[in-house]
This record gives sequence, C-alpha cells and structure tokens, in this order.
Amino acid sequence: MKKKNELIKGEGHSLHFHFALIIFVILIFAMVLTIAVTVILYNLRLLWVVLGGPFSVIIGVFLLSVCIASALAYYVNNHILRPIVTLSNASKKVATGDFGIRINEHTNIEELNTTFDNFNNMVSELSSIETLRNDFIANVSHEFKTPLSAIEGYAMLLQDDSLSNEDKNEYIKRIRDNTHLLSELTGNILLISKLDNQSFTSQNKEFRLDEQIREAILTHEVTWSTKGTQLEIDLDEMTYTGEETLLLQVWLNLIGNALKFTDDKGVVCITLKNNSSNAVVTVSDNGIGMDTETQKHIFEKFYQGDTSHKGKGNGLGLALCKRIVNLHNGTIQCESEAGKGSIFTVTLPIN
Repeated sequence: MKKKNELIKGEGHSLHFHFALIIFVILIFAMVLTIAVTVILYNLRLLWVVLGGPFSVIIGVFLLSVCIASALAYYVNNHILRPIVTLSNASKKVATGDFGIRINEHTNIEELNTTFDNFNNMVSELSSIETLRNDFIANVSHEFKTPLSAIEGYAMLLQDDSLSNEDKNEYIKRIRDNTHLLSELTGNILLISKLDNQSFTSQNKEFRLDEQIREAILTHEVTWSTKGTQLEIDLDEMTYTGEETLLLQVWLNLIGNALKFTDDKGVVCITLKNNSSNAVVTVSDNGIGMDTETQKHIFEKFYQGDTSHKGKGNGLGLALCKRIVNLHNGTIQCESEAGKGSIFTVTLPIN
C-alpha cells in the first residue's frame, strides 16, 4: 500500500532517450527534407525559378529552422522546463518550513517522475521529523518543569524559620530526589541524542554478562528489600563482548521497572540463558501489567502508560533500552497482561 501523499510512479522513458530522440529526429528531418527538395528542384532545373535565387533559399531555410526551433522550444518548455520550475518553487517553500507542499506533476520522463516521488517522500519524512521534534521539545520542557517547580517550592518552604527539623529534613530529601530526577533525565536525553545521531563512540570489550546483571540487581537492593520483593534469579555463567556501560543501563532500567510496578511482597524473576548463538535475558514480574494499547507505545520517548507512577520516572528508560539493544543488533520484546504482570525479553547475538 502506498503511503499517504505518495504519487504513483510514472511510466515514462529515460531523459537521455528523449534528448537523443529529439536531436536525432531534427537532424534526420532537416537533412532529408533539405536534400530531397534541393535534388528535386535541381533535377527539374527549377531551383532558381521556384525560390527566385539564393536569397530565397536562405529565407526558406530560416523559416524552416524557426518552425523546428518553435516546436522544440514548446516541447522542452512543457515537458522538461515547466516541471523543473515546479520542483524549484516547491523546494523554496520547503526551505521556508512549509512541509505540507506536494508535487502532483506527471510527465512522460521517468527521471522527473522519480524525482517528484522522492521529493514527496522526503517532505513527508521531514514533516514527521518536525512533528517529533516539536513533541520532543514539549515533553522535555514539561519533564524539566515538574521537578524544577518542586525544588523551587520546597526551597521557599525551607526559608520558614519556624519549621521543625523533621519538616526541614523531609523538604531537603524531596529537593535531593528531584535534583536526582533532573540529573537522570539530562543524562538519558544526552545519551539518547548521541545514539540517535550515531555520535556515540563504540568501545566494545569482553565482560561477564551474568556478573553485570547481578550488579544491577544489587544496585536496586534498597528497593526490593524495602518492598519485600521475592527475587527468583537464574543466570548462566557467560562472557559477552559489547558496550559494558550501555548494557548495564538496560538491566538497571528493566529491573527497576519490574520492581516499581510490582506491589509489596511481589515476585520478580530474572534469567540469563546462553543458547550458543544468543544471550537471552528475561525480566518478569507479577505486577500491574499493561493493556494492549500501552504495549504499542512503551518504547517511545516520554511515554508513560501508568500515570500513577509518573513521579518515579521520565518515560525515557525503555526508549533508551531499545536503542542500546539495537546498537548490539539485538531485540527487545514485551509480553504483558493488565493485572498479571509483564515479561521483557532481550536477545543479544553472540559475536
């Protein structure tokens, strides 16, 4: 199925073919016509009688040239120049930021039709990128505004000399938490930007993948010990070659999400299997799960399906995970059911 605004490719001939054909026809026509008329009149000894002398011959050739030139100019203008001017005008509008322009021109020249198709596809992509950019800016502004407003509010409350030490400590803790949230948000945005723009310098190295996952589990010790979460861990011993620092972010995000969306005394299962060609990591929980609509968007930037936990994240974690896994030519998949929990599976090819 064609994309919206994409035109059907014209079945035209090559541009080189048209020019070669035009030149060939003009040369043959002029040569044959001139030779034929001259030979006939010469054989009949009527050359000077009919044309009235060499001056008339010149006039005749001139008129013939004018007719041929006019026909050629008409063809070139309507079939070549006009479409190119249309493309030029459309390009000027795109340069001013108008991504709604489309070229509905159709010619008999294959290269021009292909150029118009490519132009329309390019503008469609630019329009999508512009929409994503505007959404990204709006989301970033919103995500920054929330913790900044909280920090400002608690800082103003701390100016009250009558506050008890308990209240002061609570406000300081909340300022610290929001500052950490801002720092994490900034770091994730910068990292995603580097990965999207392919400006991240890859530094693959060999490391123990099972030990790295254990490190990620221990990092969240305060959370799972406080909530009384039951951890079921089954990790095959294996060595993997990849971006060690980036992959750690994947496990931290997946395990952190599993703990966040699981109730107290819930169960979180973490496994690592080595099947000789792939390293398969699964992180599952028996938490709140997700509906089908939420699953469609979980890897999008700033998307948060469960707004009740919005204060605990910024919607960049899974988007970051997907980019890191893609960087390692792997896949990340999610299976979930509302009220029954989620299973995230990361498959990394072993080089």
